[in-house]
Amino acid sequence: MSVLNQLNHELTQLIGYHSAQPRTVTISATGKIDVMLDFTSVDTMSCSVLEIRVNVPSLSQSTFDKLKEWGQKLCLRITYLLENIGPLEYDENAGQVLIRSTPPDQQKTGTKYYEIMLSSHSNGNFSLKRFASQKGQSGRTQVEMQITHEVLRKLVEDLVDTVP
Repeated sequence: MSVLNQLNHELTQLIGYHSAQPRTVTISATGKIDVMLDFTSVDTMSCSVLEIRVNVPSLSQSTFDKLKEWGQKLCLRITYLLENIGPLEYDENAGQVLIRSTPPDQQKTGTKYYEIMLSSHSNGNFSLKRFASQKGQSGRTQVEMQITHEVLRKLVEDLVDTVP
């Protein structure tokens, strides 16, 4: 079953789900790639996702250039989220690429942004999260991503298709 067929099946099964405790769904793609999505709410058109993780074991010992290549492909391809994303930091020693919203969503009350972490030293794991920070307070809080089913399908497909 294709990635999109698996995702469609899971979304259909989850319609009506709403909980503070996320429900994790794992979708398998060719090349031993697993996509894990943490849903907190699903209706007929949209969903709330706390985090999306992609595990690509073949990248666990890959070169840093491969990781950079993946990050660059993601930034060029994923242009439909609330903010554009771009590379923020390349850390070759840690084997990590940090990508964030460029620029973040600036509101009177604070800032919201997407954050993508690609890592070769942690078994080729990828994570996509959304964070918020309140004006006048230090630190940040992870928040849910509100996303339509259509955008989620495109996002999952692009995450899998850009893997080097």
